[in-house]
Amino acid sequence: MPRYCKNWLLRFELLLSLGFLIGCATHADRLHDVRTLFHNGDLVGAGEAIDKQLNKRGSGKEADVLKLERSMVELCSGRPEQAEQTLREVRDRFDYLEQQSLAESALSMMTDDNTRSYAGEDYEKVLIRAFLAMSNLMGDGADAAAYGLQVTDKQNRIIHAGMKGPGLEEPNENPKLAYKRVALGAYIHGAMIEATHTNFDDVTRARAHVVSWQPDFRYGHDDLRRAQHGVHSRPGHGVLYVFTLVGRGPYKEEVSEIPSTVALLIADRILSATNKHTLPPTIAPIKVPKVVLSPNQINTVHVSANGSPLGATETITDVGQLAVQQYEAIYPQVLARAVVRRAVKKGTVYAAKEMVNSGGNEMVNFAMDVGGVIWEATEAADTRCWGLLPDKIQVLRVELPAGQHQIGMQPGTHYGTLGSQQGTTVEIADGRNTYMLACFPDTRLAGQILTSTH
Repeated sequence: MPRYCKNWLLRFELLLSLGFLIGCATHADRLHDVRTLFHNGDLVGAGEAIDKQLNKRGSGKEADVLKLERSMVELCSGRPEQAEQTLREVRDRFDYLEQQSLAESALSMMTDDNTRSYAGEDYEKVLIRAFLAMSNLMGDGADAAAYGLQVTDKQNRIIHAGMKGPGLEEPNENPKLAYKRVALGAYIHGAMIEATHTNFDDVTRARAHVVSWQPDFRYGHDDLRRAQHGVHSRPGHGVLYVFTLVGRGPYKEEVSEIPSTVALLIADRILSATNKHTLPPTIAPIKVPKVVLSPNQINTVHVSANGSPLGATETITDVGQLAVQQYEAIYPQVLARAVVRRAVKKGTVYAAKEMVNSGGNEMVNFAMDVGGVIWEATEAADTRCWGLLPDKIQVLRVELPAGQHQIGMQPGTHYGTLGSQQGTTVEIADGRNTYMLACFPDTRLAGQILTSTH
């Protein structure tokens, strides 16, 4: 065998070895323990598990998404300033990563998408801004209104940018036009401006956005009417906003795309029968990530003041619905990348056979087909995601007399309560806003109830 052919085979074996390294445990496997600890209320354990992964992987391809998990632990543990700092870091990093790396794209065609830097799903990029706003509300509140505007601005830029298919220079038909809008940013912006008792035209526009983007938000029309009348609250009263993170949010898991796998198997058998060399048979299924919704016991939080019921929180952003809808919109592109990757790998094996002139050597053909099958089998779906998001972000706005109040919160359904009541004391200022935030992934509180300090 010629020397250059032996060198080519050596490179091919090294590439297969790289495939073995890439195709081991998925991010979903590593996220499982973190989610379990967090949802069971063990935020210390969840934080330690995240830090262990960060220390192990350093500045690797999972670092940014692990920092998103850490921001949730920081926020729910009562450290909103640290959460805000972490979220700002990841926000800026994701913005930078929107510049596509040709080298990473080429390498991912020879391995899988886990070799690419994770720039976040579209809904995650928007929700980073939303959580920045809520984190800031629990601190000094100076930038919360600006973060609220960033939520709307980011989704506008994502939708207008459209998307490109693999290897295409011109945009395809833009499925992102159908994206459901996140109303939380406009809601927070409107609440902050309303508390100034000025610019009620801006408040009205923000409230109108909420009604338009989240029409099933039960309190939206009342908020809009109040803004149109230029009223913040009755004399001697202030406003309490209770934000809740309700339920276990969406995550990704690896699934096999059977119809595409079967179609590719038929195609490579036809090509093998009609060409000089055979192609590796499509035995390993094509693997793609899928957004999964968690089963949830609760769908609201009942709120009371001084023992008297005030109402229940209502959904201002359905995170699970948002994640599924947006992923379904881009799924054809995800699947196209996976199919193209298989075609590239089969073409590489075919080219290798041409290089070593293996047409008459059945053992070499067989060995390279086996190598190609193993190479394909090492692919793993890219299951990186922000796994500690809630299923729903909810809010309740109530007016209370100025002074101290004991606020109780109890998770449940719209028909009753579940679990035990949690409470804290808040100070309501005349004509001002006070904000609270609590996380109920299940029937128990995760972390602590946060109250704004301004």
